[in-house]
Amino acid sequence: MDTSAYIASGILELYVFGLLTEDENREVHAFAVQHPEIDAEILDIEKAVINLSYAVSPQLSAANYERIREKLIEKHGNDTIPLHPKPNKTAQYLGWAAAVVFMFGFGYQYIKYNEATKEVQSASAQRTKFEQLLAQSEKSNKAKDQALAVLRSTDNTIIKLEGQEASPKAYAEVYMNKTNGEIYVDVAGLPEAPEGKVYQVWALKLDPLTPTSIGIINDKDENGSIFKMDSYNGPQAFGITLEPAGGSKSPTLEQLYTLGKV
Repeated sequence: MDTSAYIASGILELYVFGLLTEDENREVHAFAVQHPEIDAEILDIEKAVINLSYAVSPQLSAANYERIREKLIEKHGNDTIPLHPKPNKTAQYLGWAAAVVFMFGFGYQYIKYNEATKEVQSASAQRTKFEQLLAQSEKSNKAKDQALAVLRSTDNTIIKLEGQEASPKAYAEVYMNKTNGEIYVDVAGLPEAPEGKVYQVWALKLDPLTPTSIGIINDKDENGSIFKMDSYNGPQAFGITLEPAGGSKSPTLEQLYTLGKV
């Protein structure tokens, strides 16, 4: 058997990288047992792959890389590592080793890229959540400032609405500005509206009884308890009823929760 030609064929590199069939692997192993030079060549290939792997590893310093490179140069007896394969030298499999090392290095960089991408996405999600909380806080503060302005205004006439048969313990207050005609209602004394229901505020003329809707109470918890209603000239009373979502054209008297005269 011409062992030099066998070594130069490249089959040993394929053997080291696990690219042969089972039958071919058994054949190479058998030849390595019979021919020490083939066995030595396999060991050289494996050592070179390990050395190159460590040489490009991100954990190694430049000094370690240079020491490994010098050892390879010393082994080949040249000032530079051969770039072209020679039939009887380990340089013939440097290309294979470099390809494998590149594959592992690329995989490492890909993992790091994915980790960095996830960190950016997580930071973006946290920022979005923070912006939402900030917006909610600003909205809540605005509602509180508005409520304080309404309560403190000396131009307001305060109409107290007492609980009715549908909810005797309920109560509310209407703030009617005598200067600009704005109307606000404080519904802190109303129970939570059942799902699918809303409170509707009515301005009333009493003789004859003529109700006019001036607004629907939505998102009581989110907006606080004071709501701005539509303006209405000359109301004689105010009432609040519980209505289906979206409101009603006329009040459901059986669901009259509060009522108060101006």
